[in-house]
Amino acid sequence: MKNYLTHDPWNIIEEGFHPDYNEVSESCFSIGNGKMGQRANFEEQFSGQTLPGSYIAGIYYPDKTRVGWWKNGYPEYFAKVLNSPNWIGIDIKLDGEVLDLATCKVKDFRRVLNMKEGYLERSFTAKLLSGKEVAVKSTRFCSVVDTEVGAIRYTVKPLNFDGRITVTPYVDGDVMNKDTNWDEGFWTEIEKTAKKRSCFVTTETKKTQFQACVGMRFSIFKGKTELEFPTTTTLEEKYAACSATVRCKANDELVIYKYAAVVSSFYHEKPKLLERCKKVVKKAFKKGFEKLLKEHAAAWAAKWEEADITIEGDVAAQQGIRFNIFHLYQTYSGEDERLNIGPKGFTGEKYGGSTYWDTEAYCLPFYLGTADQKIARNLLIYRHKHLQKAIENAGKLGFKNGAALYPMVTMNGEECHNEWEITFEEIHRNGAIAYAIFDYIRHTGEQSYLAEYGLEVLIGIARFWSQRVHWSVPKQQYVMHGVTGPNEYENNVNNNWYTNLLAVWSLEYTMEAMKTVEAEAPEKYASLLKRLNFDQATETVVWSEIVAKMHFPQHEKSGIFLQQEGFLDKEIRTVDELPAEDRPLHQKWSWDRILRSCFIKQADVLQGIYFFEERFSEEELRRNFDFYEPLTVHESSLSACVHAILAARLGKYGKAYEMYLRTARLDLDDYNNDTEDGLHITSMAGTWMAFVEGFGGMRAESDMLSFRPYLPEGWEGYTFRIQWRGHYLQVKVSKAGTVIANHSGQPLRLRVHGKVVEVGAGSETAC
Repeated sequence: MKNYLTHDPWNIIEEGFHPDYNEVSESCFSIGNGKMGQRANFEEQFSGQTLPGSYIAGIYYPDKTRVGWWKNGYPEYFAKVLNSPNWIGIDIKLDGEVLDLATCKVKDFRRVLNMKEGYLERSFTAKLLSGKEVAVKSTRFCSVVDTEVGAIRYTVKPLNFDGRITVTPYVDGDVMNKDTNWDEGFWTEIEKTAKKRSCFVTTETKKTQFQACVGMRFSIFKGKTELEFPTTTTLEEKYAACSATVRCKANDELVIYKYAAVVSSFYHEKPKLLERCKKVVKKAFKKGFEKLLKEHAAAWAAKWEEADITIEGDVAAQQGIRFNIFHLYQTYSGEDERLNIGPKGFTGEKYGGSTYWDTEAYCLPFYLGTADQKIARNLLIYRHKHLQKAIENAGKLGFKNGAALYPMVTMNGEECHNEWEITFEEIHRNGAIAYAIFDYIRHTGEQSYLAEYGLEVLIGIARFWSQRVHWSVPKQQYVMHGVTGPNEYENNVNNNWYTNLLAVWSLEYTMEAMKTVEAEAPEKYASLLKRLNFDQATETVVWSEIVAKMHFPQHEKSGIFLQQEGFLDKEIRTVDELPAEDRPLHQKWSWDRILRSCFIKQADVLQGIYFFEERFSEEELRRNFDFYEPLTVHESSLSACVHAILAARLGKYGKAYEMYLRTARLDLDDYNNDTEDGLHITSMAGTWMAFVEGFGGMRAESDMLSFRPYLPEGWEGYTFRIQWRGHYLQVKVSKAGTVIANHSGQPLRLRVHGKVVEVGAGSETAC
């Protein structure tokens, strides 16, 4: 763990320059607005350790797969969100000497991510090799109001010299992805221009032919006086810049304002991109930095009004939950059903920036609880739009008759992951997508979603499960071989308990959904079955038989649900026996050693009990939690949140707090030594779940919202906000008890600690 960031309730603060941790900081201090994002790279040149990264929503490249041994069914490519043209660059020279913190003596370095108002600020004093000293302060943001706009205020103050300061704002499209498979660039140049104080670069991706036009305009002030100055323009391959030189005296304050626009063919016609980019830049320049920032801050205030969680008495926990909520809102706005949530968002390149099952299992609950219903709905529609691709994916693996296998990794619905144990075997993702439909309807009450979109997806998924199982003569049960569960530290196993459970539940829920749609929308139901060539008399009979006769591995004597067949044949050791120098295992051990060990990346059984807790007794949960938790290394970012929720349900409040803090500060403290690759955006939604479902005990039960809140030791109190079927609630928990406020126009009945209470419209109730 790294503990170099200052604890603060509303800010992420780095005091002092930490060049060895710079890539971690670049991830943690990232900014974005749902359409674009930017790692916290420096505006000025930096020759030290850095991972440059600017990203644009919806734009990707199908990087050709690189594997040592090709297997039938492998995708031809691995889709990647691209490192896109850099809009933040401002080169600084002092009497011709380059400002570069890697070659300077740096003091008073301070970097702050203001989460309340949504901007990044950095300040430092640098002594160059010549002895010249300069003070710099920069502020920048990606506007959540004008979502194609980025703005920078960059202040330079010479401290011990009079001289010439040369300022070169630029746009650089000659960028590379660190994770490219074949060390190739993904962009080609379309056009570039530079004139006076503006420049524009248009580039196009190879193969996919997405275009991006990035432009900028700048002004320079000395103190509060805007300067008139000549510029020199530079045009190079995929690069355009404007330079200006200003004479300054010691302690003069030179302020550069840079206004950038990032527009793409994902939203605009290609022939009109340059025109659009110029228009956006002009509008931003006219508004000015202060007005843009004021509007941006006001929009963030509205977001926090919807979703803020407050904690009294624990600054580390408070900072952690706000950090997670902040980055979720920076990543996904929910306004475009073509977009989804990549595991790294706009903060890095690992995992390709693509869509995983994380969205349905972890992110959907966050947006259901904190945002307008349409946002969660758009996440489901995203999968419905990809149904035909899911059917094609299944077809490539030999499945027929409309069976759908949703991809483990995707941009456009087509599978693009090429590790066999993931691509072919981690099929539990299908169940998570079915569960998301159930979860959405359970929370919103919108049963009509089934007839409109949901049932068609469910039938495709159910057809897949019915073909993926097979009958075991010795067991006289249905079994499922050759799978990988969420615990990726075991591959190619037979009868993974979690996967078998999801298959059975998916079949059950699909048959239940069919009855619902048949009763509520009979014409749509008949039309859908005809279009899908669905033979209800035969297909549902098979489904019912699988449900009744599926094999679930279990150790009869102990009552433990086995992760998979033969799990107890392993040498069972607990995590506390591992030397500290062996962690994290995936960085220290061979893969062979990991696969043979009992150590768990993410507990499959506990994930299944979390999804379907109403099916299991508290004693069953306790037995399995007490067995699996000591074996779990939590090297999946998605692990700790589920453990926190289940620990809270069992009254293991110390463990619940430990797991909550781990997920809340996973990136801030770099628990798994991998934050430099980018933040774990999708697990951040799990942090919200750990808080609201763990400490708050929130559940959707029998068509009613339910809470079982408790106050962690050492806390004075906490509040969180929930949206539920048109109601907007605030739950406040303190040592005095629980108070629920209903900020809605209609009363609401709910349960608190098992007791039904009614909270009147516009009023609050002590529970």
